[in-house]
Parts: sequence; structure tokens; C-alpha cells
Amino acid sequence: QAEAAIRQADVVIFVTSARDGPLGPEVSISDQLRRSEKPVLLTVNKADSPGDRLRATDFWELGLDEPHCISSTQGTGIGDLLDLVAERLPPPVETEAVDEDEVSVAIVGRPNVGKSSLLNAIVGEERAIVNEMAGTTRDAVDTPMERDGKRLLLIDTAGIRRRGRVSRGVETYSVLRAMRAIERAEVAVVVIDADDGVTAQDTHVAGYVHEAAKGCIIAVNKWDLVPRSPDAGAKYLAATRRDLAFLDYAPVVFISAKSGLNVGKMLDRVLAVAEERKRRIPTAQVNELVRQALAAHPHTERGKLLKVLYVTQASTNPPTFVFFVNDPELVHFSYRRYLENQIRRAFGFDGTGIRTVFRGRGDE
Repeated sequence: QAEAAIRQADVVIFVTSARDGPLGPEVSISDQLRRSEKPVLLTVNKADSPGDRLRATDFWELGLDEPHCISSTQGTGIGDLLDLVAERLPPPVETEAVDEDEVSVAIVGRPNVGKSSLLNAIVGEERAIVNEMAGTTRDAVDTPMERDGKRLLLIDTAGIRRRGRVSRGVETYSVLRAMRAIERAEVAVVVIDADDGVTAQDTHVAGYVHEAAKGCIIAVNKWDLVPRSPDAGAKYLAATRRDLAFLDYAPVVFISAKSGLNVGKMLDRVLAVAEERKRRIPTAQVNELVRQALAAHPHTERGKLLKVLYVTQASTNPPTFVFFVNDPELVHFSYRRYLENQIRRAFGFDGTGIRTVFRGRGDE
């Protein structure tokens, strides 16, 4: 990971400790940094006292120019270090226009289900650190790639636990970053361990994706470890659909990040779902569908009949439909779901969340 970071960097900050002095591994790292021919700032941390700063002179022997003393706990020298970084950055170049067709994909799931292994399988290299110990990934990691001429931005995230099981400190912030990654993404791949089945934590993670109205693929990982039988796939699919009933619109793909089984198929589904999020339905067709749905199943609440005056698709990504009604408080959750299902049955939107907004007569 460090070698990959050096290759991609414009400037390298090499952090050492004033209290330890130059150690053997730091001599080897210094040789590697010289071979990289990248601008290197030798930074001596924990230089909190005059004695510590004096010991920093020992780092001249690494042959990386002047050591720069800082104290990360006190904030001493950080501003000067940033000035030095700015001086060594290459001149700015004109950047290409942002590709509006780029699909951002968050790889999410509870800890230790194989999210980082899946990222590595997709890109074909050890981009993310993989370890059997849960919690190796602490932050969201962005990796751009292309498939079939389409640009994707893969976001590997830390595992999400149920709120009551999140410990204080690093893991708390890891969960927050994972949730932000879901917000940034157009499509989320919810990774489930085939050996464990759908757990309460899996349902919790999938709930975040559903509530954010993102595109969703359910990736059942480690499928190569499941004992083979003629009806294994059908049984597992039925169980997954039962346990994640609120994601009945999301495709389920059985994969193995370790062997690469169906990883390509999963990416094809990701691209297909991204296209569904761009789908726009003519207003006349939406209104005709809703008229038929109301005629087939009228809805009353507290003795009052719900009337839909007008419907329009206000936006895409996610597909958002605005219903102008006689009274928004008459719309029960179950009837909202009924109208959403009618829209899906008529127009598709496979794999993507849909937002429905209900407004009163005079609302804009």
C-alpha cells in the first residue's frame, strides 16, 4: 500500500519520531524514496521540547535534505510543513471536465464480509488491505475504473454495525464515513456472507441504502464455499428475498470475491441499475397509470377518500414522483408502497429506489 501511494503521489511526507532517532527500517525507506525521484519532506514528529528538536539533527544521516520538526499533538510546525508541500507541488494543469456519466458505486456491508476483497477482484490488484480480522478498513477509499467504456468510481467502505454495537473512537467515525459514502454513491453493492445468511446487521446496512433511495445490488459473497445442491440457489434467493423484503426491487447476484465468480455479472448489473436511475416517464403516462391504480384500489383514511389531482416525475437519480392530492395526511405508508409498486410494474426502475412526494392542493 505504501509503494502504491508513493507511485501516485506528487509529494511524499516521510514521518519519523524525534524520540526514537533514525531506525533501520527508516534507512531502507529512505533508499526507496530516493529511487522514486519524488519530492520528499523528511518530517520529524514528537519534537515537543528543545531537546527533542536537537535530536532531530540525527536524521540528516538519511540523506533526505533538511529534517522538518513538528509536533502533531501540539500543532507546532504544521503550517510551515503545509507551506513546504505547496511549494513542491507541480504546477496546476487544466483538468478535464467532470464526466457526468461516471457511476459512483459504494461497496457496503457489515464487517468482514469481503468488501475489500471484492474491490481487489474488480480492479485486478491489491488496492485494499485484506485481513481476516474485522475492521481492517477504517475509511472510504475511492478507486476509478472503466468497464465497457463506462467510467465507475468504486468506494470501499468500513463495515457498518448496528448502532448499539458501535464502539467509541475510530469505529464510530468509520461508520459515519461509510454512511457518507452511501450518500455520495448512485449505486450501493450490499455485500452479504453466504455462509452466515442475512443477519440483523445486514438488514441494518441495507436499510441505510433503501432509505437513501440509492440503486442497490445484493451481492452474496463466498458462494464458492456453499455446499452444492440442485436447489441451493433457489433456496438462498428465497431466503434473501424474505429477509430483505423491503429491497425486493434489488437484483441478487451470487459471487466469490476470492475466485472472481460472477464479479463481471455484478458489474453489468451495476451499470444497468445506473441507467434505470436516469429513466424519465412522460407525465401523461404516469397520470394514466395512477388513475387506473386509484380506480382499482381506492384509498380512504379516517373516512375520507384520497384523491390524486396530478402526478409528475420531478427528477431522476433517484426517480422522484410528486403527487398533488387533496390531503397528504390521507396517504398511508401501505398505500404509498402500493403506488410505488404500480409504477415499477409499469415502467421498470429495476434495482433503484424511488421517492414519492405527496403535496396538498396549494403546495408548489
